[in-house]
Amino acid sequence: MKFNFNPVVTVLILMISCKKAAPPLGSVPETPSSVEVKSLSQIRAGLTDRNATDETVALFYNLQQSAKSHVLFGHQDDTKRGLVNASSQWANEQQSIGIANTQSDVKTVTGAYPAVYGFDFIHIANFSSGAWYDYERSIARTLTIDAYNRGSVVTYCWHYWNPVNKGDFYWSANPTPAITQVMPGGVANEIFKASLQVIADYAKSLVAADGKLVPLIFRPFHEMDGGWFWWGSGHATAAEYIALYRYVVTYLRDELRVRNFLYAWSPDRNFNTESQYLAYYPGDAYVDLVGTDNYEDMKAGVSPSIAAAKFKVVSDYAKSHNKLAALTETGLQNLSKSDWYTQQLLKTLKDRGLEFAYAMVWANTKDAFWTPYKNHASEADFINFKNDGFVLFADRQPEFYKLK
Repeated sequence: MKFNFNPVVTVLILMISCKKAAPPLGSVPETPSSVEVKSLSQIRAGLTDRNATDETVALFYNLQQSAKSHVLFGHQDDTKRGLVNASSQWANEQQSIGIANTQSDVKTVTGAYPAVYGFDFIHIANFSSGAWYDYERSIARTLTIDAYNRGSVVTYCWHYWNPVNKGDFYWSANPTPAITQVMPGGVANEIFKASLQVIADYAKSLVAADGKLVPLIFRPFHEMDGGWFWWGSGHATAAEYIALYRYVVTYLRDELRVRNFLYAWSPDRNFNTESQYLAYYPGDAYVDLVGTDNYEDMKAGVSPSIAAAKFKVVSDYAKSHNKLAALTETGLQNLSKSDWYTQQLLKTLKDRGLEFAYAMVWANTKDAFWTPYKNHASEADFINFKNDGFVLFADRQPEFYKLK
C-alpha cells in the first residue's frame, strides 16, 4: 500500500464443488479432509523455518487447507483505528480517551471481527522515540495478542524508514539509495541489524493467554515491483532486492532465532505471467506465502477477470510449490462503488478456482477508508459479502493453531 496517515476422485470432486458452494450461514467450516493428514514434522520440513513453533506450523497447514474452500477476510489496523461517520474518526493512540481495545469498524457493521488482522512495524522498528511511540508499540502488542486470543490470524508489513539517513520510506520524498548500504559492509548495516533486533525482541514478547508465542505472517519489503519505496524498482536491481529479502529471513531465523514467523512476499500488480511475477522472487527456501497487492485492477469499472487472471498466477504457483497464497492488500478507496464487495472483490476471488488464504483491505481513516461505516451506501453490500458462505470472518473461522 502506498501508505496513508491492506481413492480419490470423489474427494477431489467434493473439494472442488465446495469451493463455490455456500455452507449454512452461521456454521463453522471444518478443515477440508485430505487423503493423508500430515504431522507437524512433515509440515515443518516444507517451511522457511524448520524450527518454527508448533502453532506457526499448524497455522501454515490450516490456512492451506482452508484456502481450498474458503477465503478469510482481513482488515489492516482493524482494532487500531477507524471511522465513526463520514466526518469523524477514531484511533487507539496515546492522546485518545475512551477508545476500547475491542472497537472495530468491521464488527460494528457486520457483528463479527475480521479473521485476519494486519499491523505494521512502522512505529515499532524505526527511528523515533518518546511516549507516543512507546504507546504505539505497546498497543500494537496488546491488539496482536488479542487477535490471537480470538483465534484469528495476524500479519505484519513494514513501512521501514530509509536507514541510511533515517528519512522517509517514499522515494519521492527521500531519493536516497539504500538497498546495498543495509547489507554487510554497507554504511547502514549496523542500523539495519539493530532494527531487525527490535523486530525479533518484539516477536518474542508476544506471549498469549495460552502461554504460546503468537505466530505472525511477516511481509517485509512489499510492492518491490513499483518505484515508490526505497527498496523498489528503479532503486535496486532484482538481484539486490533478492539479497536483501534473503538477508532479512536468515538474520531473523538463524542469528536472532525468531521461531514464530511465516515469511510472506508480495509484489504489486505489474505482471501477467509467472516469469514476470517471479522477477523479484527470493526463492522457495525463503518464502512461505506468495501474494500480491492490487488496488488498480480492483477499481470500479474494471472487469473482475483482469485481476483474476493475475491472481491465478499467484494461486497456481502456491499450489505447485507448497506455499500459501493471498491477496495481501486490496480495496476501493472510500467505496465509491456501493456494491464493490460483492460485484468486484467476491466475483474476482471466486473466479478460476483460486486458493487464496485471505484477502485484506487497508486501514480506515476519515480521508481514505476501505470498509463502510454504519449507514454508508455500501453497508448492506458489505454485510452480503460477509454472509456469503465462501468468505470467512472471525465468527466462522476454523481452528488455526492446532492440527486436528
